[in-house]
Formats: sequence, structure tokens, C-alpha cells
Amino acid sequence: MTPSWTRWARAIAVGAVSLTMVAACSGSSTRGGSDAGGQVTLRINFWGDFGLDQLKSRYEAANPNVRIVLNSGEYNAQHEDLQKKLVAGSGAADIAAIDEGFMVQFRSQSDNFVNLLDKGAASYESRYLPWKWKQSLSADGKTQIALGTDVGGLAMCYRTDLFAAAGLPTDRDQVSALWPTWDAFLEVGKDYTAKTGKKFIDSGTNLFNPILGQQPTGFYNEQDQLQMEGGPKVAFDYTVKALQAGISANLTSFQTDWNRGFTSGSFAALACPAWMLGHIKETAPSTEGKWDIAAIPGGGGNWGGSFLTIPKQSKHVDEAYKLLEWLIQPEQQIEVFKQVGNLPSQPALYADPAITEFTNPFFSDAPVGQIFPKMAQGLTPQYLGRRNGPTRVAVENVIGRVQNNTLKAEAAWAEAVKAAEKAATS
Repeated sequence: MTPSWTRWARAIAVGAVSLTMVAACSGSSTRGGSDAGGQVTLRINFWGDFGLDQLKSRYEAANPNVRIVLNSGEYNAQHEDLQKKLVAGSGAADIAAIDEGFMVQFRSQSDNFVNLLDKGAASYESRYLPWKWKQSLSADGKTQIALGTDVGGLAMCYRTDLFAAAGLPTDRDQVSALWPTWDAFLEVGKDYTAKTGKKFIDSGTNLFNPILGQQPTGFYNEQDQLQMEGGPKVAFDYTVKALQAGISANLTSFQTDWNRGFTSGSFAALACPAWMLGHIKETAPSTEGKWDIAAIPGGGGNWGGSFLTIPKQSKHVDEAYKLLEWLIQPEQQIEVFKQVGNLPSQPALYADPAITEFTNPFFSDAPVGQIFPKMAQGLTPQYLGRRNGPTRVAVENVIGRVQNNTLKAEAAWAEAVKAAEKAATS
């Protein structure tokens, strides 16, 4: 989930959204014993919506000795806080979520996390998309710091009522045909804004991230060298072009005005990694049936996807690992997909009728069980780099300055390069 909106965002200058985690099966503690009265308290840090509200209550009822303390925070802040706690040597949660955009950074500090291979996690490797398993695995293959939750295959969400009012088609196949490329998408946006006087998209950063995710390379190559003149420049130039065209509402993701925009009609379309569906449903329940899902311009790409880790500071390693094991079982993965849209990282589930036949009533019965698995199976994700997270945030901040008119568009790229170089060496 990201997103890197990430799971995003889950992607993305992102803010806080509610998430609920579930309790682990009961078991003996590896460190520190139980709390007072035999109660085991598990603290979980996360962002976004992992879709486990119902599961939490069910597991706490089945395991009365387990108490879950949930700490939902802002996407970037949660990663920064985890880094600080690892450096300090104390204070980390029992379970910490990490987005793919920050995984290399934390994977390089594997000594601070429980090696899940020592807990038996190797038996799950064959279930995962190979690249997903590898993302949280040490270079020598001896340390696995996380179990993946979801991946962020891309599509495009749009408001059918707003499209109809603008004289645009509303059928998802016809809408997909409107924008085979990002240039075509920009023209649709200009047409929409000219006809309605309203903005077409939500923000520049939510163009930048999906376009970047479609490029052969992102911010870094596999030698961890910054590559701003490649994919980042392609995505940045297009984003600035869209901002100059006046089609963006210039909102900040996961902030109040952005959330309000899903209901008010401040924008008509936005890039939708699978994890975004749950946020739209939760934020704008009154718009059920007014949304649909089309193909994303350019085809494919990934944005976000999360992992769950156990910092070695945990006093309840056994209980935390049992939670992770439970979370990745098919029944739970499928339920999360149906509830909030988060697409499992386990490709065998993409053939399960519970997923393939699932249509989402909130999104006009869109066949999400076919749309998103197809995207995920065709992915060849980028190498994201040890400093990918901070670099992305730095570049997004520059885009934000263009949006709020504190930085001229013609000076923006030089500022983005400067900000990225600083983030890369910090």
C-alpha cells in the first residue's frame, strides 16, 4: 500500500488516514514476557488503510490475552520515526509497516529487525511475486526483514457523473480509449476544464508518481546512483506541463481539502493504485456508484506496496510473528482486497474465483478482480534505492511550490535536481 502515495501511499506528500491492524494468535513471548495479568500488548505503527477493522475485533475476541495498540500516522513521518527509534535503540513498535519506497533504506539496517527466516518465513517465499519477496531480502539472501502485504498496480479512477456533465463518455472501455498516452490524457483534461470551468485532476504529485512508476528507471540505478535525467525528468516535465495547463486542483494528498474533493467534485479523475480504492470509499461514502475505473495512460506501472516488519526492540516477537503469518493467509488477503482494494502480493490468489469474480459495487461494479491482478502480473518494478523515500519527498516538495505559485515553472527542474542531490547525500 503506498502511496510511495504507499501504500500512495500508500504515495507522494501524504497525510494521515485511519488503519486498523489485527491481533496475533496467542503464544509465548520471546522477549520481556507478558504484561501485567498475562496480557500481551502489541503496538503497531502504520499509515493508510490496510483494511483490517473487522479482523481486529475478531482476533482480539479469539485471543483475549492480546491487546492491540494502533498508531496511525502520516506516511513520511512514520518512516522517519522508525528510523529515529532504530538509531536510539528503543521505542520502536512491535510491528512497523514499511512502504516499498523506503524498503532499501531499512533493508540495509537488517541487524535492527528480526530475521523472519529464523522464524520459518522461508516456507512462504514461493507464494510471493518473486520481485516482492526480493525487495525486503538482504543481498546475500540470508536475512528477510519483512513479509509483503500488497502491491500497487495502477489504474485510473474517474467520476462518471462529472464526465457525463462534461459530455464525455462514462463507459470504462470508452474512457480508457480516450487516453492511451499521457499526452492524450492532458488533452482530455483541457477539454473537461474548458467545458466545465472545473479542474480535472487532484494534484501534480499524483501525476508525477504514476508516470515515474512507468519509466524503466526511477530516481536510482542499482548502484544507488541518482539518475534525475532519466525517468524523473520525464515525469517532472509532464507534471509541470499539466500544472501550466490549469487542469489541476493543486490539492495536497490526504489533507482535508483533498479528502473533501472526493465528495465536492473538485476533480474528476486521479491515478488509482489498488490501495486507493479503500481511501475513496472511506472518505466519500456518499459518492457510491459515481466512480468507475479505467486503464491508466501509458499502461501498467506500480505505485506503492507495503511490508510488515518486526523491530528487534519488540518484547513480543513470537506474538508479532504469528500476526504476520495470519495476515498473509489467503482468507485474510482476499478479505482485505474485497474490503478496501489492497491487492495481495501472492499471485496464486489472482486465479481464485473469490478475486477473479469480484466486482466492486462502490465503483460501478468495476471488475477489480480482473483489472488489478492483470496489472500486477505484468509488472517489472524499478529499483528504488536506499534514499528513494527522502528523494521522492524532496522532489514532491518542489512540485508543491510550483502548485502554490511560490516557484516559477521554468526554474522548477533545477530546484528539483538540487533538492534530490541534497536528499541523496543526507
